[in-house]
Amino acid sequence: MEHKIPPSFAGLEHLSTAIILLDQQRHVVYANPGAEVLFAISAKQIAGLPVSQVFPGCDILDLAMEHAIKHHSPFREHEFPITTLRQQSFAVTCTVTPVELAPACLVLEFQHMDQQLRIAREERMLIQQQANAELLRNLAHEIRNPLGGLRGAAQLLEHELPQVSLREYTQVIIKEADRLQLLMDRLLVPHRVPKYEPTNIHEVLERVRSLLLAESPRSINIRRDYDTSLPEIIGDREKLIQAVLNIARNAVQAMQNHPGTKAPEIILRTRAARQVTLAKKRYRVAIKLQIIDNGPGIPAEVRERIFYPLVSGREGGTGLGLTLAQTFITQHHGMIECESEPGHTSFTILLPIESTAMQAYIPRQ
Repeated sequence: MEHKIPPSFAGLEHLSTAIILLDQQRHVVYANPGAEVLFAISAKQIAGLPVSQVFPGCDILDLAMEHAIKHHSPFREHEFPITTLRQQSFAVTCTVTPVELAPACLVLEFQHMDQQLRIAREERMLIQQQANAELLRNLAHEIRNPLGGLRGAAQLLEHELPQVSLREYTQVIIKEADRLQLLMDRLLVPHRVPKYEPTNIHEVLERVRSLLLAESPRSINIRRDYDTSLPEIIGDREKLIQAVLNIARNAVQAMQNHPGTKAPEIILRTRAARQVTLAKKRYRVAIKLQIIDNGPGIPAEVRERIFYPLVSGREGGTGLGLTLAQTFITQHHGMIECESEPGHTSFTILLPIESTAMQAYIPRQ
C-alpha cells in the first residue's frame, strides 16, 4: 500500500540528502528524490516495503532505529555501511529521528560520504569567495582615490616641464595609472546588479564561440556539442557570456603558449543534470555546461587556487578571469568545478533551471 506524503514533509523533495520515512511497522511511507538518486531505486518501487527488504542484512540500521525509539531522540552514525536491494554498497552518514506524525514515525536521513565532502568544499568556496570579494572591493576603493591624484599630478607636471623630451616620463606615469585604473574597474565590475531575464544558454555559447573565432588562431578548432532541447534559464546574459569567455580564453592562451599541443581543440558542451544540489538547494534539473580543451593542463602548484584572485598560471596574467567567472556564476546560484590533467582540462558550470522553464523541457535521449 502506498501512503501519501503528509503536507508537513512536502519540503523533503528539495533536500539534497536522501530521506526515507517509515511507519510503525517500519515499512516505507515515502522516499524523496535524493534517496532515489543515491540508492538508484524508485520511490514507487519501495513504497510499502519493509525497510529490512530495502536494505537487507543491515543489522546496524536495526540497532540505530531501536536506539532512536528507545531514547526518543535522533541517533547518528558516521561511515555507516549499507547495501540496497540491488546489492549496491555505500558508506553513508545515517541519522534516525523518531517523529509523531502519522503515518510516519521514523525519518531516515542518509548522506553519501562523497556528497558530504562536496558540500563542505562548496561551503568553503563560498566563504572564501565572499572574503575575497570584500577584500578586493575595499582594496579597489582604497587605491582609486590616490591613483586619480597621481594621474592628475602627472598631467599638471607635464604642462610645466620646459623640455618636451621629458614628457615621456610623465606619459609613463599616466599610462601606468590608467592601466591600474582599468584593473580597479575590473575588480568592481562583479558588484553591478545583475539584469535577470529569460536567457538561452546556447545563444550565450554562440556569442562566446564567435568571439573566440575572431580572436584565436585558425589552428584551434572550436567544436559544439549541444543539447538543444534544454529550456531557457533566468540569468544575466552579459555576465554569463563573460564567465564562459574568461574560461575559454584561458584555454586558448594555454594552448597558444604550449605549441606541443596536437590538433588543439575546445569543446563547448551542454547537457541536463538531474537532482542537483546548488547552494544547499535541491533542483530537479540543471544545465551542465562544459568547456573542455586538450591543452597542457593547469599547473599542479596553482590547481587548488585557480579561483583565488590574483593567482595566475601564466606569465603576464592578472589572475582575475576565473575569479570573475566564479563570481558571475555564483550570482546565478550555480557553481563551477574543474578537472585537469595534461591533455584534458574540463570546466563544468552547473546552472539551475527554474520550475516554470522546466515544464516545457523535453529531455534528450
